Amino acid sequence: MRILILGFGSVGQGFTKILPTRIDFLKKNYLIDPKVIGIVDSSGAAIDPKGLDLKLALKTKRKEGSISKYPKRGKRGLSGLDVLDAVDADVVIEVTPTNIVNGEPGLSHILKAMERGSHVVTSNKGPLALAFQKLADTAMKHGVQFRYNGTVGGATPIVSLAKRCLVGNTVLSARGILNSTSNYVLTKMTKEGITMKEALKIAYRMGIAEKDPTYDIDGIDTACKIVILANAIMSRNATYRDVGEIKGVRNVTVQDISKAKSKGFAIKLIGTVDGKRLRVRPENVPFSSPICVDGTLNSVILRTEFAKDITIIGKGAGPVETASTVLSDLIDILRIVGVRK
Repeated sequence: MRILILGFGSVGQGFTKILPTRIDFLKKNYLIDPKVIGIVDSSGAAIDPKGLDLKLALKTKRKEGSISKYPKRGKRGLSGLDVLDAVDADVVIEVTPTNIVNGEPGLSHILKAMERGSHVVTSNKGPLALAFQKLADTAMKHGVQFRYNGTVGGATPIVSLAKRCLVGNTVLSARGILNSTSNYVLTKMTKEGITMKEALKIAYRMGIAEKDPTYDIDGIDTACKIVILANAIMSRNATYRDVGEIKGVRNVTVQDISKAKSKGFAIKLIGTVDGKRLRVRPENVPFSSPICVDGTLNSVILRTEFAKDITIIGKGAGPVETASTVLSDLIDILRIVGVRK
């Protein structure tokens, strides 16, 4: 099995770390020997049809800052589209950063990979939030599998659980906490009485928040995720532009937190999708509510036609956690189609 990784940030590196731990499992259960034949980052690429040394790839990225410095096989200036033309991959792992303006470069990466007959696994929310139906239609047209469980919930299998285990049900709505950074910050503010600015500094030092946390605290990340849920588990033809309200937690103060706490509530950033609306906003959530979770946990209540309310709680952030979902998606594809010989 030939794997191409587009994007070598935290998730791409996380996937590269955990893949070797599952080689024996894949050989035993699927009779395949996966090889990463190419890795691309923003500065260039490393390509080897016989398979890259993943430990060396990680070491190169860590020490040199670019995969293009990979010994003998690295080349500066190659883009993801260039590499898609140059290699023959069974599966493309697309994990470039989310871009909510136009979905690029991830959108073009995914479409081109599908057109070339490669199955695609992604954790990139931008392309799905902007062009979900186009991607689904393109995958069907070219007879390839498309998996994106890592786009919602990190390591928590929200999409796959709803699509598989609730296949006999109609999901009527989804509501909950879908962004770990904002939830961590709000938790610190609630429990320690510190300001948003102070909480964000702590989150950044711990690797929970990005240097620029705009997508997280302004509700953009959560908005992307409810669009994906609307399409994936509720068969809506929605895009990011259909989210009627996007209000983040940037302006939540210690006083707001204290007032809510005195009445038995926590302020949480809640994403909601139902038959009428898609919405993101801070809400007062009772401490007794099953979705009132702390730290980096995510929690979602799926309201269904027959099973009523089902609550899913789990780890929502972390490169290795999200990478584990990418690996699960890859294995799921193997279960269905195997690989080209």
